[in-house]
Amino acid sequence: MDILVIDGQGGGCGKQIISALKKDKTIQATVTAVGTNSAATAAMAKAGADRIATGTNPIVVCSARADVIIGPIGIVIADSMMGEITAKAARAVADSRAIRLLLPMNQCDNIVVGVPDASLKTTIPALLDKLHELDL
Repeated sequence: MDILVIDGQGGGCGKQIISALKKDKTIQATVTAVGTNSAATAAMAKAGADRIATGTNPIVVCSARADVIIGPIGIVIADSMMGEITAKAARAVADSRAIRLLLPMNQCDNIVVGVPDASLKTTIPALLDKLHELDL
């Protein structure tokens, strides 16, 4: 299984996701991390990503190859994350054949109504549960 984790800004969300994926020994996957900037990429690399890249074009290329894409909901919204997600990147994620597991980050004027604000401490275990349910 090829899991793509996308994050921007400081990469804190992606770092926590990758750390959790790597600690769960039942998940057999190659984890690719693509940051929208070098700080996000560096944070995800420290967390143990198998492959890393930075920028819009790697998001486009890796989205086409991934089985599962994980990240904050902003990765499918053009100009989100304070403009770090380009329209091309958002479109690539949305058009991918991969299953998208999106975390409801109620930030940057993108509010998911009906979903309470939750910390990554509670959403990441739910993410891992969903990944196990997929049985890819």
